[in-house]
Amino acid sequence: MGAVYRLAMREDASRLYDIRRRSILELAPPTMPKAEAKAWATKLTPSGMERKLRELEIWVAELDGIVVGWGAIQGDTLEGLYAAPEFAGQGVGAGLLGMLEGLMRDREFPSVHAEASSNARDFYLRRGYRASGPQTPEGAWPIAKELLA
Repeated sequence: MGAVYRLAMREDASRLYDIRRRSILELAPPTMPKAEAKAWATKLTPSGMERKLRELEIWVAELDGIVVGWGAIQGDTLEGLYAAPEFAGQGVGAGLLGMLEGLMRDREFPSVHAEASSNARDFYLRRGYRASGPQTPEGAWPIAKELLA
């Protein structure tokens, strides 16, 4: 996949919000009930996405100038990773994840931590992540991956 990665800009907020919302609504079921996916998708508002852009380091993946996915990090924590549903299974998420892990490795973080949704848990486990705790009351799965061997 020939994605180009760049830091997200304020002008990307509505596209990032849309990718997250559609990704959850279209890709989370059948691993979670549709009502649960809808509740999760509505937890972030457009203004909340703008706040994330100010508070987190967010990178986007572009194909032919179109933002097709994004990932957010803060220190050694992966705060979010989403691919537009029409690009699911095409390496967008894997490419972004690898790039973000590389940034954290370059910054000498020994490991990366995240909370995976039920629908994304296997994606992370296939890429070397391990469970780091029981499922949270909110339904997330704490995971971690060693970066520095």
